[in-house]
Amino acid sequence: MTARPTTPAALTSLEAMERVGLTDPADRAMLAQVAESFRVRISPAMAGTAAEGVRAQFRPDARELQIRPEELADPIGDDAHRPVPGLTHRYPDRAILHATQACEVYCRFCFRRETVGSAGALSEAEFRQVLDYLRATPAVREVIFTGGDPLVLSARRLGGMLDRLQALGTLDLVRFHSRVPVVAPERVTEALAGVLDRALPVWMVVHVNHPEEITEAAAAALRRLTRAGVPLLSQTVLLRGINADPEVLEALFRKLLRHRVKPYYLHHPDLAKGTGHFRLTLEEGQAIMAALRGRLTGIAQPTYVLDIPGGHGKVPVGPEYLRRAGDSWVVTDPQGREHLYRDL
Repeated sequence: MTARPTTPAALTSLEAMERVGLTDPADRAMLAQVAESFRVRISPAMAGTAAEGVRAQFRPDARELQIRPEELADPIGDDAHRPVPGLTHRYPDRAILHATQACEVYCRFCFRRETVGSAGALSEAEFRQVLDYLRATPAVREVIFTGGDPLVLSARRLGGMLDRLQALGTLDLVRFHSRVPVVAPERVTEALAGVLDRALPVWMVVHVNHPEEITEAAAAALRRLTRAGVPLLSQTVLLRGINADPEVLEALFRKLLRHRVKPYYLHHPDLAKGTGHFRLTLEEGQAIMAALRGRLTGIAQPTYVLDIPGGHGKVPVGPEYLRRAGDSWVVTDPQGREHLYRDL
């Protein structure tokens, strides 16, 4: 009998990262303090990518020990809007289901870095409470699977959860937010694609920040999802030192479109503890978005958003193209030229 090939293990220690050149042994004492506050993990797919813009997303950094006064343990207010364990209900028509706290990678800028990895999957008793809440709250028309990363759960487990959500009869769609299709594409099996292909529409938002994350294996995983009829969107975090450059983002968004993924959100970094070295100013982000407007097709343009600290929701913060001038408007075109426009 031919032995099945073994899948390389994720790197989950500083020693393992040192062996592949991700970290320097001379920095181990300092980085050990970082790892105590936020565990380390990088998948084989991402560890095997040479691009610095990929590796720096997962490599622990001593700057994470620098906590700024404005940084928060729960920057987007998950806990403030949690009616039952495992569910955040911030907007009237949709709710976030924290299906698991586990991830295939631990991104160093994660806005849930205080909780991810601290526990496993949502328990059966907790999921029953979620179902009871949704049954009593039919205004919720969309459930968004998040975590952690929901696609670390088995196809069987996800299929069972989706069956019970579909049986409620009140939902218009289910959405998944996941890193897995790019960071661990081997998990996107035909069995997983099969459970997502159902009467209750399933959409997926793929978290991807750099064009080099989209490997051949990731492209194949995305294709398995689109063949199953799953519409694909993307979300990207705007990160200093990673992708805060119009050329890098243009390459990413063009590559996503080639794989049938519509760029959806470009997130301004959240105020998570120890992530200040990744953040740039809103003004810098708006300038990057203005540069992209003149060089990318409209379907490649994500919405640049800020998640207001404290759980008050997302708002677009893209560049302003209109300003009042008396009884008229001055409109700025993609090349930066101004034009007068009267609407009355």
